Amino acid sequence: MGDVLTEAIIGAAIEVHRLLGPGLLESIYEEALCHELELRGVDVRRQVEVDVIYKGLAIKGQKLDLLVEGEVVVELKAVSKLPEVATAQTLSYLKATGLKRAMLLNFGEQRLVDGIKRISL
Repeated sequence: MGDVLTEAIIGAAIEVHRLLGPGLLESIYEEALCHELELRGVDVRRQVEVDVIYKGLAIKGQKLDLLVEGEVVVELKAVSKLPEVATAQTLSYLKATGLKRAMLLNFGEQRLVDGIKRISL
């Protein structure tokens, strides 16, 4: 799934992790990553509300951490070990949005490269 947009997201995330390191709150990484992406001219929206449709009922309450260029869902974590449910959560975001690409970034890793997961439908 290597493409220009996901590579730009990874590059920005690596820069954030290089400067801040692990151990901070997820919200701090979210703000820093948004700022880094904006500095690089990449459009990013934070905490985008997405409805889950259940038998014709739109259920509110689900939020994407980031939506990059209206194309890539980015789910952020800041934990020492990524829980298995994080991948399922990210897949559910793709299904709810109808988008095809997502990234799961765990800033809690000592090396961010170990905390990058690309997900596609």
